[in-house]
Amino acid sequence: MHGVPWPLLCWTVTDTRQDFMAAQLEWSGSDLLAVFPFRHRVELAATLRPNGLALETTIVASSESPVPVSFGFHPYFGFSESSRANWQLQLPLMRKLVLDARGIPTGDEEPFAGFNAELGENSFDDGFALIEEQTTFSVTGATCKVSVELLDGYGYAQVFAPNDKEYIALEPMTAPGNALTSGRGLRFVLPGERFRAVFRIRVDGV
Repeated sequence: MHGVPWPLLCWTVTDTRQDFMAAQLEWSGSDLLAVFPFRHRVELAATLRPNGLALETTIVASSESPVPVSFGFHPYFGFSESSRANWQLQLPLMRKLVLDARGIPTGDEEPFAGFNAELGENSFDDGFALIEEQTTFSVTGATCKVSVELLDGYGYAQVFAPNDKEYIALEPMTAPGNALTSGRGLRFVLPGERFRAVFRIRVDGV
């Protein structure tokens, strides 16, 4: 997830089964509040299925103040074939975020008509605003198709596929880059309320 290195934080496992795990993180210690001064609880649930994985994240705001919501995940994918040239990439109709010279969104957007073609020598390092909250990104190799399905709570996405690397990242985001500073596209969880975001990674044979 964006920001603080979450795997290094003190998570508490609340449930575990063969195909399911849930954990939570209390953001209330002085060290955490020094980084992000908003008391809240993060609940993360992972559900494993034969063809994929679903991740549900819930932010529970304390009774003290609203909590800004700005996080995302970084699913990276690659295939066994030696070249990315023939990977088939499908991206939906969206709005592309205009960046400044530092790679930070300016607040402007431009039309993006989608993409459905071989990745070839195309290079991506782009942020997008979704038009439909429930939407799908996918990449297909020689033997399987991998899809990232945004189901709830994610209004933005990042696509990262440098043309000199054999991987692609299809990244769900709740807010655009730099939202905590600019305020653009930033949502808040009101005191005592909850925010839920869900995405699923699906793998299908071809």
